[in-house]
Amino acid sequence: MKYDVREIIKMVYQDIGFEDITTKALIPPDKLIKAKIISREKGILSGIDLVDNIFQEFSINTTIKKHDGEKLAEDDIIMEIDGDASTILSVERTVLNILMRMSGISTITAMLIEKVNNNVIIAGTRKTTPGLQFLEKEAIRVGGGDTHRFRLDDCILIKDNHIAIVGSVKEAVEMAKGYVSFTKKVEVEVESTKDALEAAMAGVDIIMLDNMNPDEIRNVLNALENKGLRNKILIEVSGGINPDNIVDYVKTGVDVISTGYITHSAKSLDMSLEII
Repeated sequence: MKYDVREIIKMVYQDIGFEDITTKALIPPDKLIKAKIISREKGILSGIDLVDNIFQEFSINTTIKKHDGEKLAEDDIIMEIDGDASTILSVERTVLNILMRMSGISTITAMLIEKVNNNVIIAGTRKTTPGLQFLEKEAIRVGGGDTHRFRLDDCILIKDNHIAIVGSVKEAVEMAKGYVSFTKKVEVEVESTKDALEAAMAGVDIIMLDNMNPDEIRNVLNALENKGLRNKILIEVSGGINPDNIVDYVKTGVDVISTGYITHSAKSLDMSLEII
């Protein structure tokens, strides 16, 4: 994925403010140092290429020791750096925050995929941090998951509020299909078997079953099967899915499980930058 490094650099300068007054007070301007970024716990690394680009922008030399998608053990050296001490100390926190956040998301994504034994697509949602959605989606990809929509222009996803305004599932699907190119898929979010059948018969590409329990999902799948529609449509489930119940949803036979858990509940992976 291509990043706009300039946007990330803005984050660094936002953190610095007018100047890093602690470093300015204590560190000579010509001081050179060597340092290393270390993992403090097991996980999946994500964001190292972005971090490398940030350091390059600030003329810091880097040696990457671990790459995106690699497993980390406690005390693994992820990257070695050398250069101006003041610069390294000033960008340290922002760099670590990005690396820790992305690696935490990749780690929990990989954990869920292992839990379901690759029997279903695990996808993210748009429940991401504003301004960081591309980084968080990239972390999902690195962890082996599907990014789902990056933005509202990626595909049509008709939600309950759209239907409430338009009036019916059928009409909403027909309007959507008439508006976009055949290259764009149309998905509709439903909460009942009746609406799922209405969406399927209207020619939708994907049905999202929202906030249904496994038994309710099976009822929908059986109804679609009885109408000869099941194999024509991808079935996605979402809502309240977490590591404790995800296997129950896999057993229903759906195609995609999307969950905001991997972004809104991911714990940052513990890392540190140490002077050598």
